Amino acid sequence: MGSGLATEPKVRPNILFLFADDQRPDTIAALGNEFIETPSLDRLVAEGTSFLNNHCMGSTSGAVCLPSRAMVMSGRSLHRVKTDLAGVTTLGEALGRGGYRTFGTGKWHNGSGSFARSFDEGKSVFFGGMSDHNRVPLQDLKADGSGFSEKRTGQGHSTDIFADAAVDFLEGYGASERDQPFFAYVAFTAPHDPRDPPVRWREHYAAALPPLPANFLPQHPWAFDVGTLVIRDEVLAGWPRDPKIVGEQLGEYYGLISHVDQQVGRILDTLDRLELDENTLVIYSADHGLAVGSHGLLGKQNLYEHSMGCPLILRGPGIPVGEVREALTYLFDIYPTLCEVAAVPVNETVEGRSFLAFTKGVGPPTRESLFTVYQRSQLAVRDGRWKLIRFPKIDVTLLFDLEADPLETHDLAAEPEHVSTLNRMQALLQAHQTEFADKTLWTAQELGPKQVDLSGRTRKPDRHQPKWIKKKYF
Repeated sequence: MGSGLATEPKVRPNILFLFADDQRPDTIAALGNEFIETPSLDRLVAEGTSFLNNHCMGSTSGAVCLPSRAMVMSGRSLHRVKTDLAGVTTLGEALGRGGYRTFGTGKWHNGSGSFARSFDEGKSVFFGGMSDHNRVPLQDLKADGSGFSEKRTGQGHSTDIFADAAVDFLEGYGASERDQPFFAYVAFTAPHDPRDPPVRWREHYAAALPPLPANFLPQHPWAFDVGTLVIRDEVLAGWPRDPKIVGEQLGEYYGLISHVDQQVGRILDTLDRLELDENTLVIYSADHGLAVGSHGLLGKQNLYEHSMGCPLILRGPGIPVGEVREALTYLFDIYPTLCEVAAVPVNETVEGRSFLAFTKGVGPPTRESLFTVYQRSQLAVRDGRWKLIRFPKIDVTLLFDLEADPLETHDLAAEPEHVSTLNRMQALLQAHQTEFADKTLWTAQELGPKQVDLSGRTRKPDRHQPKWIKKKYF
């Protein structure tokens, strides 16, 4: 890719934070996916800097998006923030106190009180974890900040609704005095299921289904936790995983992403038309990834790269053009990074580390390794090359060489020549547990079966799935 540096701002830049839901890191055409169509994200990649190893730290619950979003908005690690953001200065609060006009739309999974604290303005806000995309419950923040409007059911697809709200905000800002910079947070509920994109995109990918992930399996080889293996996300298809069904769901997933991309393009075009683009930092990310067939899994309740990894792209004043970074970052590193961009002080309770200097090529990487955890059933640690995954409930350890095996398919834990690496990574994991106050045992007190047969297990759809999905997959 080309290189260069966008002009440094003469005044503090605006910040537009675009946040997707359940988007794998390998679902952007310009970053290597040859099948998906993402021209707007490709534009951000070409005009900005992309991070290939951005991660969610994990979750203490099946709803991974809940703690993930709390970490983003607090700058704090998994075990040191409450999911309702009680007792912390949120990112929106910090920027608002620093002189920014703050606006939010879309999914907010961390309680209405924390939203009201975080934003001056809020339109078409969805409080919750998931919904039928075409019947999403919405509320607006009252102008005086005293509360929210009565709930209404959105008319149209959630992705369009949230993009409409973002465009309306930008139009209003463009017509104003522009006497203070803005922070706009636009949180899509896509590509989270129901995998129900507009018909155009559904038909587009149905005409030629995307290839299955190269690490597709009919079922996960280890029963790391039977409850997790049959959690809501995992019952969207049966066992053993049918390649045709997974391929169709992957196409519908891609359709949701291409639809988000389309609306991102509309928002970017609005910035251009209002001549706000040159002094607006655009950041695009997601709360975590998703398996969608990889390793025999469908959900995000696992610690493989496809599920804990998520996109991260920055474009704007002072950001190198057309560059890619392989450094390790956490989602909660975004908080101090944006505060540094905005010249806003960072609260001393923030654990994230700004990667702005590294992004600009004038500082070292902020992290040499990352720790992830899911409930009490999975632990993992990785550095630039090696990754260890631990399943405490079945006393199983996996070791992957990510340079040679980025898809995490060849376990090296039992190979004699890797004993020293295995021991080093175990020690690193346990050091991170101390650092981040994680109390998961290396081996659970009660062990479960290492394998289970899920063939023919009864499945029921959740209430958010539309009729056509229930008919097709259940």
